[in-house]
Amino acid sequence: MNTQWKTWLPAPQTLAICTTLAEQLNISLPSAKLLAYRGITSPKAAREYIRPSLEQQHDPMRMRDMDKAVERLSRAVRNQERVLIYGDYDVDGTTAVALVYRILRPYLNNLLYYIPDRYTEGYGISFKGVDYAIEQQCSLVIALDCGIKEMDKVEYANNNHIDFIICDHHTPGDTIPDAVAVLNMQRKDCPYPYKGLSGCGVGYKLMLAWLRHEGRDERQLLPVLQLLAMSIASDIMPITDENRIFAYFGLKEMNERPLMGIKCLTEVAGMAGQKITMLDLQYKIGPRINASGRIYSGAEAVALLITDDEAEALQKAEDINKYNKERQDFQKEVADEALQMLAEDPCNAQRRTTVVYSPAWNKGVVGIAASRLIETYYRPTIVLTASDEGFISGSARSVAGYNIYDAIDSCRDLLTHFGGHAFAAGVTMPLQHLEEFKRRLEDYVARTIQPQQLRPTINVEQEISFEDITPQFYNVIKHLEPFGPDNPRPVFVTRHLINNRYTRKIGKDNVHLHLDLTDTRLAMEGIAFNKGDWAPYIQNGNPVDVCYTIEENTYNNRTTLQMRVLDLKETSSSKDNPV
Repeated sequence: MNTQWKTWLPAPQTLAICTTLAEQLNISLPSAKLLAYRGITSPKAAREYIRPSLEQQHDPMRMRDMDKAVERLSRAVRNQERVLIYGDYDVDGTTAVALVYRILRPYLNNLLYYIPDRYTEGYGISFKGVDYAIEQQCSLVIALDCGIKEMDKVEYANNNHIDFIICDHHTPGDTIPDAVAVLNMQRKDCPYPYKGLSGCGVGYKLMLAWLRHEGRDERQLLPVLQLLAMSIASDIMPITDENRIFAYFGLKEMNERPLMGIKCLTEVAGMAGQKITMLDLQYKIGPRINASGRIYSGAEAVALLITDDEAEALQKAEDINKYNKERQDFQKEVADEALQMLAEDPCNAQRRTTVVYSPAWNKGVVGIAASRLIETYYRPTIVLTASDEGFISGSARSVAGYNIYDAIDSCRDLLTHFGGHAFAAGVTMPLQHLEEFKRRLEDYVARTIQPQQLRPTINVEQEISFEDITPQFYNVIKHLEPFGPDNPRPVFVTRHLINNRYTRKIGKDNVHLHLDLTDTRLAMEGIAFNKGDWAPYIQNGNPVDVCYTIEENTYNNRTTLQMRVLDLKETSSSKDNPV
């Protein structure tokens, strides 16, 4: 696919602010632009940004129903009621359950947790889960990362004298469940100032509010910020406002004092001794936690994350690592079969959506398969498989800037259930509605998606020269971490570079590219994965424009800066779109 580069061009007034900021902070203009790109326009804001503090987080009592939730939880602890913590089977749900369980465990003698089975119960609160609460004689259920649309299950619980506190972050429907408290920043009547919390983040806010209400030391929340950071990374939540603070301190705790389960999981993942980043959580640790719910049971992930016993943690980490290998096999099988279906479909090239179905596919990996299909066909994608008898269900993934939730909502009369976010959602429908759903979804997306949204885009912060890449410049970049959605790792473009000396193919089958490029004044090396075919072109002296991030590379005890190349274009044909 022909990737487009969109370069940020600051308005004249913003450029003036950058110039002033550079002078006030004694940094280069490119360094000041890094700050301005993130909305940092004063020395005070810069200092607060590069030195996050938990004191900067918002008061949890500003969330609608938080007072009711705290009062009900306090009564449950005071009376030593049996309390069930209920969470979804993905990373956000299991980390949320583990976080709340770890905080409440010292204060409740009758504390249980429950993770629904992905295959027999599906997403959200299930009648089976409520029945479990009834059997265990629980009087309170704290639902995490789910529940915002479960009116019937909450009513069933109410009829059996079980109260619900719902902690969710998914888009609400027209009606809110009749629970004791419904904590969700997305509620139209919720004044909470930050809308980007994960489900685990809402659970954290409940624990913070309760600890403060009880006059207990809130520093006991520091270790569980590791779990919150994991949920933020895996649920692709924005790294802004509170989330950036939570991610910062969660990673700090994880690298200095990891919870036993996380320590063992990093060991079996071959990451022992390495500094863990948000990317590691998203692509290495998170998928392993997710694999537990996809292949076996999400409860296994919770058990790993709440234990402090090293032998138990190591055994569970090894089990989860095995599940992850199985998940990878299933995922490849689904993606390969789906790609074959699309290749054989004569109408596929004209479509603006991908909707594929097979009753044989593993339900636990369809979301990952949808993401893989977007790598080939860059458009909103839904992968479906058999669910209950006569029903099918699956996962949707979108492309940058397009709201797949709204597209699915336009077909709501065909669906038994749906929920999610702008870029990821889940759907269930009768099998007989599939063709009509495909037709109407395609029609809606074709009418509402913009042509540029159907091409992968790299957002470029600045066009720079090699002389701009100084130790001070890289130091500013490091202070912008942790990176993620809405706080991306800075991407740069440098133009008209030519081979210096050592550009060559590397790696197994020579598929990767080691770059040694110069602008005729300075030279810089870099790595470009799966770009080996560019080697002859560059070796022959042809100029290229390079789109890249900057990273440290240590070799023979010597650390230098290098380019991590995202894309290459022939200099003569480069056409960027400024934004």
